[in-house]
Amino acid sequence: MTRKAEPATSVLILGAAGRDFHDFNVLYRDDPSTRVVAFSATQIPNISDRRYPPELAGPLYPEGIPIVPEDELEQIVVEHGVDVVVFAYSDVRHDHVMHLAARANAVGASFHLHGGATMLESSRPVIAVTAVRTGAGKSQTSRKIRGLAAAAGKRVAAVRHPMAYGNLLHQRLQRFATFADLDDADVTIEEREEYEPYLREGAVVFAGADYEAILRAAEAEADLIVWDGGNNDTPFFRPTLDICVVDPHRAGHELSYWPGEANLRRAGVVIINKIDSASTPQLETIRANVAAVNPDATVIEAASVVTVDDPAPIADSRVLVIEDGPTTTHGEMSFGAGMVAAHRHGAAEILDPRPYAMGTLVDVFEQYPHLERVLPAMGYGAQQRRDLKDTIQRAAADLDVVVIGTPIDLAGVLELDVPSVRVGYDLEERVGPRLEDLMAPYLS
Repeated sequence: MTRKAEPATSVLILGAAGRDFHDFNVLYRDDPSTRVVAFSATQIPNISDRRYPPELAGPLYPEGIPIVPEDELEQIVVEHGVDVVVFAYSDVRHDHVMHLAARANAVGASFHLHGGATMLESSRPVIAVTAVRTGAGKSQTSRKIRGLAAAAGKRVAAVRHPMAYGNLLHQRLQRFATFADLDDADVTIEEREEYEPYLREGAVVFAGADYEAILRAAEAEADLIVWDGGNNDTPFFRPTLDICVVDPHRAGHELSYWPGEANLRRAGVVIINKIDSASTPQLETIRANVAAVNPDATVIEAASVVTVDDPAPIADSRVLVIEDGPTTTHGEMSFGAGMVAAHRHGAAEILDPRPYAMGTLVDVFEQYPHLERVLPAMGYGAQQRRDLKDTIQRAAADLDVVVIGTPIDLAGVLELDVPSVRVGYDLEERVGPRLEDLMAPYLS
């Protein structure tokens, strides 16, 4: 007697065009005992109402998988009889995660958070850099690690957390070695902020949607892989050396945001960044929390050294400060390196950008009311880039100079016709061991 096959477990994956696709590729794509009925999308504009293409979804999904707004969670669970809702994005409060769990449970579904099973194994050493919040200083740390390894004669591949906001099939495996590569891929401003600094150093950076393929491509040309995490997500590759960056400007968040707390508890090395601009109470809080949850970690205290290409125009001037978009929006920072530079170099007035906001930037300021003195460098698509440029140009008559606190040539990308200066920031260890000493076993 032939036993009747059990019905496939129906799954909905909650995401933001990043970990959701990775979890699917690793755990569900080739598993006939499960059926992913949809991805949901949030955090990033214009990433829902599309499909994960069949070429990426695999033979079990010949029509691909729909991507729907997260607001439709209950509707999708009920209509498709979803058994399991999987949470697969990052940089959110713990209570945000549990509210979603409650919504899923209320309509009959279980709720899952996947752990180490989603980490791919590499044949090369992997130095992973994560954080407790977005904007803590992962990328400057990752770039320093890559630079140290390259100086030691190692071939290094930097692999960046996904920002798969465009044509997913085209973004399956991305390798960027030149600025022309960025132009050809029509990357967003957020992507440029992560890739350009590597390219200026002569490095190669990988990203995309299929991290099994990306990892194997990186292994083929590298002795060492640097995982440059996004938001505060956990690594997609199993680390050989696991580093977590914490931010004293948001002291306490290291214990109240998912999955940043998991990164902190797991890390072998914790970097307390920005000690040069944080207050004593903030530093005392962050030190105590690190010691409480990960007493065995090696701790480095570091400065985020802010530089300006030409600081003279800032003094006694009216300035518009532009900051990294994710850090100041869902990262909840009301300032960044641009604001630090403006104050240090004697700006007379920091312009409130809200009265000048155009198009989609009006919605951004309504969604993030803590942004009172900085303009986030939002550029998810051509329309938002135009809105950003129009906002800056509209403010031009009331300012002397724009202070650009993003790590890209934003004035060139937007073709701005206003005076501007560029702000940079680099990691500098001040207390504890140096990164090159901790990396020594992988550089010999």
